[in-house]
Amino acid sequence: GEIKALVADGCLEVTLLGQNVNSYGNDRKDGYGFADLLRDVNAIEGLERIRFMTSHPKDMTDEVIDAVAACDKVCPAVHLAVQSGSTKVLKAMHRGYTKEKIIALVEKMHKRIPHVAITTDLIVGFPGETETDFEETLDIVRRCHFDAAFSFLYSIRTGTPAAKMPDQIPENIKHERLNRLLKVLHSEGNERNLWFQDQTVDVLVEGKSAHNEDRLSGRTMNGKLVNFDGNAATIGTIVPVHIDCARTFSLDGHAV
Repeated sequence: GEIKALVADGCLEVTLLGQNVNSYGNDRKDGYGFADLLRDVNAIEGLERIRFMTSHPKDMTDEVIDAVAACDKVCPAVHLAVQSGSTKVLKAMHRGYTKEKIIALVEKMHKRIPHVAITTDLIVGFPGETETDFEETLDIVRRCHFDAAFSFLYSIRTGTPAAKMPDQIPENIKHERLNRLLKVLHSEGNERNLWFQDQTVDVLVEGKSAHNEDRLSGRTMNGKLVNFDGNAATIGTIVPVHIDCARTFSLDGHAV
């Protein structure tokens, strides 16, 4: 009902938010789950785009993947909070999955959801992370071809179990690892964006470009940021944009 009211107010895009959004319905007795919610919201007239975040890998079920693939308004953009590529570190974090499970899940999504963009969260320097563990994170990034990632340095939070763990990682090693991770992420992101070069894509125009008042910016269905030449009167609508230049973090183009 709340979403229908927003749509009646002229809203074209909604984002379903939750710390583990795809575990929605796990506590319901009637079996109604996140995949059912996506299909029901997809049926609302006047809505153009549905986003959701953040997804916990353990609840990214076949039903949810199929719903994302089947629902035309559900954006093919999945934010999957992976945290590390090392099964040993994942176990210490109590994440409940292994490196192999993540790789298999991401491969499945790439196969089943056309043009899906998968983004992630990664933590560098969790207590006990060895050089070998960190290289596992670099490896998972290369093998999963993430479109982008939010990368964080582990910092001690008083009162958490990890704060009392032995083998805290020195700051200089954390920073050095983060820089190496960013290099690999940028290379992967650039590679993924190249697909858009010389393509025409639908962009929901969000406003003026952050770096240039004379240009506009918005996002594609799979969440790519596009800066382009166009008419300010189109803000709040969806317009076709030709991509002239694919960059590492964004796409450049002009309204068709």
